[in-house]
Amino acid sequence: MRQIDFTPYRRSTIGFDRLFDLLEAGNRAQPSENYPPFNLERVAEDRYRITLAVAGFRGDELDITAQQNLLVVAGKKADTQDNAAQMLHLGIANRSFERRFELADFIRVADADLKDGLLIINLVREVPEAMKPKKVAIGSGESVTKSAAIEARAA
Repeated sequence: MRQIDFTPYRRSTIGFDRLFDLLEAGNRAQPSENYPPFNLERVAEDRYRITLAVAGFRGDELDITAQQNLLVVAGKKADTQDNAAQMLHLGIANRSFERRFELADFIRVADADLKDGLLIINLVREVPEAMKPKKVAIGSGESVTKSAAIEARAA
């Protein structure tokens, strides 16, 4: 895979450090873990869903931790060996896992549900009112002259 140098962009942008760090981390060669399989979907404009196939896990064996900009889903399987049964073929993965998802700003976990071996995590983007765009009214210029007149009287 080709390495991309983000240095020229880092010099001319401010506040995008986290984005460049994420891109560089994703670019590094790392062993790809593909267990458990999952789907990512966009449900609506500001709603997302992660679906993980966690067959064989109970709700008390799964742990979902939401931190700032990070979602960690972990499954801890107890090592129970049934000595009476001899496995002839072990095709169902029965191992512990930890899956990490980087979240954008203002994304929060709304809820999670375990049904039919699928862990469904719903995410919502909630932008604070202070960060939302606001309409600015355009005046006729009279308010500027009134303001100047008031300042002149005060001086």
